Amino acid sequence: MPPPTSGTQWYSYDIGTIGGRDKLAIAEAKLARQLDAQSPSAGFQEGYVHIWTREYDQAIAACRQLANDNPTFALAHLCLAQAYWGNNMYPQVIEEWKAYGQLSGDQSETDFASALEQGFRSQGWKGALTKGIETRRAQRNSGYWSAYTIGSLYANLGNQDEAFRWLNTAYQERDANLLGLKTDYLLDPLRSDSRFPELVRKVGLPQ
Repeated sequence: MPPPTSGTQWYSYDIGTIGGRDKLAIAEAKLARQLDAQSPSAGFQEGYVHIWTREYDQAIAACRQLANDNPTFALAHLCLAQAYWGNNMYPQVIEEWKAYGQLSGDQSETDFASALEQGFRSQGWKGALTKGIETRRAQRNSGYWSAYTIGSLYANLGNQDEAFRWLNTAYQERDANLLGLKTDYLLDPLRSDSRFPELVRKVGLPQ
């Protein structure tokens, strides 16, 4: 996710990512949108705050409006894909990720979307995740790809051991995505595991 472009968006981004002050994060995101209604970045941030707070219907509405207002803004489709993912609307996830890859011109994202689609057709969402993980790991082998991202996919798949292995690699690599440990919906299957609060402690997030 790219950084916000204003002080208000930065504040909303920081507290939204870390979690614990949901109402304030939403209020700040809405204020940023009011201050610059034409800013795609502000609309993107508002959508993501709703994703972090598990308000998926509101996130879908905000991200869809953003996509309608800015048809060539690739990140609007990433926002929609994540909102649909949180809401378990998997065919829509794939379609929006395909649009994100196409509009962004990022072949790695197009390849990931294709892997999800291939796996989903043969084995449903677990198949999609399995193919997606294979693609992200191959991308990491040929260049850099976030260990956190791979760990989150394993978490969503239900493979807790692999998820923690990759998340600990992310910790060793000082992956900034770890700031979202407490708000990332993909990590929800890990939260009852005793290893999760230990990782939160190591990262230095509020308990």
